[in-house]
Amino acid sequence: MAFMVKTMVGGQLKNLTGSLGGGEDKGDGDKSAAEAQGMSREEYEEYQKQLVEEKMERDAQFTQRKAERATLRSHFRDKYRLPKNETDESQIQMAGGDVELPRELAKMIEEDTEEEEEKASVLGQLASLPGLDLGSLKDKAQATLGDLKQSADKCHVM
Repeated sequence: MAFMVKTMVGGQLKNLTGSLGGGEDKGDGDKSAAEAQGMSREEYEEYQKQLVEEKMERDAQFTQRKAERATLRSHFRDKYRLPKNETDESQIQMAGGDVELPRELAKMIEEDTEEEEEKASVLGQLASLPGLDLGSLKDKAQATLGDLKQSADKCHVM
């Protein structure tokens, strides 16, 4: 309701104030956009062309970053066996299909994988136990193995 009143009264107010202006014609309708910017027509066209090129470059970089993020998400989905996401796949396809992760992200993933592999191994589990010295345990195991070899050499049955 307020919109209708505003449009009806606003249009009439503009007409009224325009006629009270004393007949001044500002001439803005005669000026082109280039003259309004203070440039020649050729400069203005070059400026507009440059703006379009910059926008295309920004859009391409943005699309590439979105594809890199989608690749990272799909990597983690594969790693943790989560369901795939179609939007990630479409973002990768929009960027050209084969998207490589930035070096920093690839390095982070590699470090995470190494840490998880260490924790998953038996030695990694043993290392996490408090009060256990792996160095002394390794030395004892090697000494025992050396004793077994010596006793096997002395054995006449074998």
